[in-house]
Amino acid sequence: MSVCKTWFRILSDENNELWRFHCFRRLSEEVLRSDLLSNLPTYKTKLRAYLHAWSPYDCSRNIYIKSNGFTLHRNPVAQSTDACRSKIGFNQGRHAWEVIWEGPLGTVAVIGVSTKQASLQCQGYVGLLGSDEYSWGWNLVENILLHNGETQGEYPLLNNSPKYQVGERVRVILDCDAGTLCFEKKYEFLGVAFRNLPYNTKLYPTVSAVYGNTEVSMVYVGLPVDG
Repeated sequence: MSVCKTWFRILSDENNELWRFHCFRRLSEEVLRSDLLSNLPTYKTKLRAYLHAWSPYDCSRNIYIKSNGFTLHRNPVAQSTDACRSKIGFNQGRHAWEVIWEGPLGTVAVIGVSTKQASLQCQGYVGLLGSDEYSWGWNLVENILLHNGETQGEYPLLNNSPKYQVGERVRVILDCDAGTLCFEKKYEFLGVAFRNLPYNTKLYPTVSAVYGNTEVSMVYVGLPVDG
């Protein structure tokens, strides 16, 4: 029992040497101290974000994950739309992550969630994320929602909402228990984007992109903060 209490005390300190050791095994000091992870205060939260980052094995062949582990790069392939999913999906609880588009959006740039059944590549420049029943997305270029190949209305649910600017952080909030997907920008709640998401089905953070050499980062932040 005393051993268990000791380990609990050690693991509860999210900045101790154990968490630091595992962080530096996976991530360079440059990445750990970068602006990208600036919203994550501890070694444990940084390590957790890395474990939830983009998957190099669950993306279009036209995408690769950069050495920092958090940023995808879409190769300049003409007439192709390409998507990427995270390493870990969710089917219960509440989760938040930030998406930062670090290059041009092009004609279509979609962020949201998908199941493993959703396609990760198609011909042409289209809203791939949201093009079938297995994916739900917000097209940042046109401020519209996409699902099942159809437009689900304008978004955000605000008057005269400005278009997304490259480099802005968008926080995605998935509530698996309530079946909702929401977004925030600059800590402003933009409204519920999707309701009635499938219950007990793993949903993965996903983006789809069309612009050559564009890059998109994703940082998992954990339980969303209300208010």
